[in-house]
Amino acid sequence: MLESYFPILIFILLGVAFGLVPVLASWIINPRKGYDEKLSPYECGFNAFEDTRMPFSVKYYLIAILFILFDLETAFLFPWAVVLDKIGWFGFGAMMIFLTLLVIGFIFEWKKGALEWE
Repeated sequence: MLESYFPILIFILLGVAFGLVPVLASWIINPRKGYDEKLSPYECGFNAFEDTRMPFSVKYYLIAILFILFDLETAFLFPWAVVLDKIGWFGFGAMMIFLTLLVIGFIFEWKKGALEWE
């Protein structure tokens, strides 16, 4: 009876090994010291190690949120395209309304200057 669970045990052990071996290898190989390139700001708009009370622009975060918003909204197009023949004209019309609202929102943000980087 227990021998039928042996492949599951092997699968679990292999999964744990595939997760732990790279982590342990990187921990052993890691030089454990910082250098200028590693400590430099990376896509955050300000230096990483400064005063925590310094003012910073939220423009970068606004553009990142807008990108995620439009990226997720366009992700709705893939399942819609797969089932378009099943949902018919009603589904087509609903998606056209959705895309119209999406384009209106995009034009509004463009006119307001939310996508401009200074």
